[in-house]
Amino acid sequence: MTEAKRPFRNFHGRTHGKSLRPSQKTYLEEDLDRLRPRGVTWDENPERHPIDLTALFPQKRDVWLEVGFGGGEHLVHMAANNPDVGIIGCEPFINGVAMLLGKLRQTGLTNVAVHPGDARDLMDVLPEGSIGRAFLLYPDPWPKKRHHKRRFVTPEHLIPLARAMRTGGEFRVATDIPDYVRQTLEEVPQAGFDLVDQGSAPWADWISTRYEQKALREGRAPHYLTFRRR
Repeated sequence: MTEAKRPFRNFHGRTHGKSLRPSQKTYLEEDLDRLRPRGVTWDENPERHPIDLTALFPQKRDVWLEVGFGGGEHLVHMAANNPDVGIIGCEPFINGVAMLLGKLRQTGLTNVAVHPGDARDLMDVLPEGSIGRAFLLYPDPWPKKRHHKRRFVTPEHLIPLARAMRTGGEFRVATDIPDYVRQTLEEVPQAGFDLVDQGSAPWADWISTRYEQKALREGRAPHYLTFRRR
């Protein structure tokens, strides 16, 4: 496949927010290239060959994936509590990437890789059956009906995710949008996952994020769903 055949994708919203602080610009300039997995972009890998996760995370027992990590608080929490696991975080919003890089500097964690772009491009090149756990936490709800096809819980994303996940791997979804719960329950099982649990109680190793706190302040009830790859 050549660069000219790259499919058009428009699944995320804006990629930039308010101006970055000087320290955040420094994190992006000095740290991002070192933490970015190679072979994800179409310029680097137009044939879409699988990337080498063993080289990315030497001597790690498993690799996890967080789609849309926001400010990075959950990703950092999971990485700190699972040092024997490598975690790849995907986030197209550059302000969120800068926030995560700052947290990584503060904590000194070395088991995190950062893809500053669309998770779909990464899933194209993840080796089959390579991901043991995936997180989709408070994703963009795309509330308008005509935009529902942009939600992550569609075949365009879920089928590549299922291919990349190993049998028995866990897929966690958190959202405060009832219609997103509806679509998740409809679409995720069709892509090759079994529902394990759903409810209002978070996972035992959960850390509350800014998005959950905002939902609670605004009176929206969080939902937590757990699926297992068949």
